[in-house]
Amino acid sequence: MTVSNTTFQSILAELLRYGAVSVIALLVDLGCLMALAQFFHYLLAASFSFVLGGIVAYHLSVKYVFSQRRIGKAATELTLFITLGVVGLLVNVAVIAMSVNLWHVPLPLSKLLAAGTTFSCNFVLRKWLLFTTAPAPTITTHTTT
Repeated sequence: MTVSNTTFQSILAELLRYGAVSVIALLVDLGCLMALAQFFHYLLAASFSFVLGGIVAYHLSVKYVFSQRRIGKAATELTLFITLGVVGLLVNVAVIAMSVNLWHVPLPLSKLLAAGTTFSCNFVLRKWLLFTTAPAPTITTHTTT
């Protein structure tokens, strides 16, 4: 399978825009995390702040990042976006928990490590499952001899 230069440039442009959107969402996430961690267990705070960051990421992604859509209904797309975000949430919480508990990394740095890992997972899953053109249906015919 060969990727054309135009396709590569398009994906790279989306990746860069997704990166900018993710930085904004991360700032929301990190700000909420640090505020909430003053009052709640850090993993509960991390989960809630991650969801808030995900909502910001969805709205900005749809508006500024992805031009192709696989799903026609916005409500279905949002549901799937959030569902994929749950996968990211699990990755996020696991990386934070391992960083803090096993490696004794400070919480803000743990969050940044988790954000990098989560960013990669989310971009690939969302691009592949939500923001590509649906493949054309293929028709196969069976012939008998």
